[in-house]
Amino acid sequence: MKALTYHGPGHRVWGEVPDPVLRDPEDAIVRVDAVTICGTDLHILKGDVPEVTEGRILGHEAVGTVVETGPGVRTVKAGDRVLVSCISACGRCGYCRAGSYGQCTGGGGWILGHLIDGTQAEFVRTPFADTSLHRLPATVTDEHALLLADILPTSFEVGVRNGRVAPGDTVAIVGAGPIGLAAIITARLYSPGVIIAVDLADNRLAAAERLGADVVLKATAADGPAIRALTTDGLGVDTAIEAVGVPATFELCTQVVRPGGRVANVGVHGKPVTLHLEELWIKNVTITTGLVDTSSTPLLLGLLAADRLPVTGLVTHRFGLDEMPDAYDVFSGAAGSDAESDAGGTGALKVALFRG
Repeated sequence: MKALTYHGPGHRVWGEVPDPVLRDPEDAIVRVDAVTICGTDLHILKGDVPEVTEGRILGHEAVGTVVETGPGVRTVKAGDRVLVSCISACGRCGYCRAGSYGQCTGGGGWILGHLIDGTQAEFVRTPFADTSLHRLPATVTDEHALLLADILPTSFEVGVRNGRVAPGDTVAIVGAGPIGLAAIITARLYSPGVIIAVDLADNRLAAAERLGADVVLKATAADGPAIRALTTDGLGVDTAIEAVGVPATFELCTQVVRPGGRVANVGVHGKPVTLHLEELWIKNVTITTGLVDTSSTPLLLGLLAADRLPVTGLVTHRFGLDEMPDAYDVFSGAAGSDAESDAGGTGALKVALFRG
């Protein structure tokens, strides 16, 4: 089969690799019908995730069809159309029993495209199939289901729920890429009073406004005083969601949060960040980090099936599966070369690749 493999920082290859085979009784082999590329894949290609070894098939998000199952699999069968979650869960360890699947100590967690071969391939081996695959209703399209593999549960759990967004709150979302846009969509489930979106790219700010942001700010003009001035009492936002993963955006979140507020970090950081405790220690600020657990996936799947999540428009570019290199070029070139605009960039938000 063909797959996208990692060969050190900056090097990727789309080429022939061996087909996956069942290794454990709880495995399933899934034919990949639709797959996407995540910002985390770009972090891997930059060398930010050293655990990823040379030759690893990347990718941790897919929709597909089960073609084979091990003898221990009971809830899915060959022919089932399924969502391949970015998190695998053994279902038995203490963390899994508490619903913290991302911290699984029984061989799961974030393993696809990280510690084992992932989904950017024609077929993928999925461990713990009973607890890590989700059967899809016919009313949910492959394209929309792809968004449930990672960005929607990640934004909802690590951003919105960790940030304790509540009715009437003022929420700042720093970064309006796919994760930030998904945070806008899922924050609206809690009826916040004002959502402020911050980004460098005009097309992302336009998407943020379309998806429900009340105020959009160009990052070049969005310093701490400017954002705090948008709040009713000038003290800052109730929740600041970091959705980029660079030092400047995290520090901005800590500058705009009000006393007693919450900073929810979602972004994947590849460099150290300065935490200004000399300013924050007195403010009763809560800072959370997290890897998605995907415990919310059934809830979000139900909302998606009921047409309660306005996800249309998040996927901006579509490719055939054999166009993987082109899809990477488009996704990684979303912002272009201008650091202060999207001029010259592809404008990609989320890309989707489909089996021919």
